[in-house]
Amino acid sequence: MSTGAAFTYSPLLPTGADLTEYRLVTDEGVDVVEGPGGRRFLTVEPAALTQLTAEAMHDIAHYLRPAHLTQLRAIIDDPKASPNDRFVALDLLRNANIAAGGVLPMCQDTGTAIVMGKRGRHVLTDGTDEAAIALGVYQAYTRLNLRYSQLAPLTMWDERNTGTNLPAQIELYAEDPGGQPDAYKFLFMAKGGGSANKSYLYQETKALLNPQRMMQFLDEKLRLIGTSACPPYHLAVVIGGTSAEHALKTAKLASAKYLDNLPTSGTMLAHGFRDLELEAAVLELTRDFGIGAQFGGRYFCHDVRVVRLPRHGASCPVAIAVSCSADRQAVAKITPSGVWLERLETDPARYLPDVDLGEEPVVQIDLNRPMAEIRAELSKYPVKTRLSLSGPLVVARDIAHAKIAERLDAGEPMPQYMRDHAVYYAGPAKTPEGYASGSFGPTTAGRMDSYVEKFQASGGSMVMLAKGNRSKQVTEACQQYGGFYLGSIGGPAARLAQDCIRHVEVLEFPELGMEAVWKIEVEDFPAFIVVDDKGNDFFADVTKPRAVLQIGGRP
Repeated sequence: MSTGAAFTYSPLLPTGADLTEYRLVTDEGVDVVEGPGGRRFLTVEPAALTQLTAEAMHDIAHYLRPAHLTQLRAIIDDPKASPNDRFVALDLLRNANIAAGGVLPMCQDTGTAIVMGKRGRHVLTDGTDEAAIALGVYQAYTRLNLRYSQLAPLTMWDERNTGTNLPAQIELYAEDPGGQPDAYKFLFMAKGGGSANKSYLYQETKALLNPQRMMQFLDEKLRLIGTSACPPYHLAVVIGGTSAEHALKTAKLASAKYLDNLPTSGTMLAHGFRDLELEAAVLELTRDFGIGAQFGGRYFCHDVRVVRLPRHGASCPVAIAVSCSADRQAVAKITPSGVWLERLETDPARYLPDVDLGEEPVVQIDLNRPMAEIRAELSKYPVKTRLSLSGPLVVARDIAHAKIAERLDAGEPMPQYMRDHAVYYAGPAKTPEGYASGSFGPTTAGRMDSYVEKFQASGGSMVMLAKGNRSKQVTEACQQYGGFYLGSIGGPAARLAQDCIRHVEVLEFPELGMEAVWKIEVEDFPAFIVVDDKGNDFFADVTKPRAVLQIGGRP
């Protein structure tokens, strides 16, 4: 009778030492009690979990990590960065400064609340941890100027906004975090639809596991991410996994820097590890895409994390995930000394440059003119031209587009407001008192692609404004009907609300909340020509795979 190797054990993801800088939230609601056998137990009241969660969701809606802000500043200081790279980075830093005021969240899509907790064996609660955490999410989203994005399915086809941003995704594990039996540790995330939708799973084979094939594969797949999730990205690639879902979850954790302290080499213990050489090669690969920080350049990514996991011999999952320019996560812990939350940057103004960067040429577009005149003006300029828009815009997104399409199918005319005005794909967060608008950045353009040909044939959507790349059918429709797609910077929703949006009113479908049709007045609203009326698409070339170097620069 044969036997296997001797038993050994390692966690799949040995996360290493916790180097986080924390701040004290409270020392109430926690206590230490004596237990059997001389053991000491940490008791945690539900109120402490609720308070921690509410504070964490507030902080990640308004503040960023210092490392992320440092990376944005590095783009501005990099002489190799394109003018558009620097313009986007500066706008994102200005947005961070406004969001840090605690009124306007950094992004209008304030996300799905995701909480992961690891409770040590000597931590005692009353067993209602998930409900207490959900209450903290509820308090944050109902009290702050955040957006409700969660839809309750009432039937297979009908759904309704919950009006609270619940449910949250809450995952709690029974394990000693970092080997500490008397600690309760957490990761809090707010994941917007744009970056969540750019999570990919590919089921590959052993054939992928060589340097040349790997780089060819990544060159092809990473370009498909495009810009709709608001780069520059924190990119994570996971190769292998004991299951498809484990690979995907690992990619999400890696994109949040949660796995930065993994080992950097593998052993027969079969734990996951980071491949630093491949990380550097993939980062350089993305520098050469030409996509840049949304409108051309080098900074498609801030950084890259590549995690190699063990796998079943017949499976080789590859998971890809990104954290976007709203890099919203924070870790936390509850210990005998109190309730602690990661210290995020509350003074991002110190990352702003002291000198004027020198403005690139910008074309002023007056949206108060008839649509034919606006289109004629836009037709004078090539794709990638930077614009400044002033005047009225109509705001409509997924549900409004579906309702208008139903009217057209029923033989009704295109609404006049869709004929007369450029359409901005967006959905605002709540409007604070004294403001014209809540955070109001663009949403992903691609979700409206299927409507464009139908709408333009009926005289609407002749000028569209949103974020991200579009499909070929949009380019073809714009060429056929004389339309344009303008790209807006994805990410600076707070800055747009404070500096560019002067008036907001509902035009139609008020019952849809943030999905209603709005009319807004904008001033100096930044945009770029992405698709023109001649069949040109800025993204058409940069999304095509090219011959690439192998890992380590070998040809």
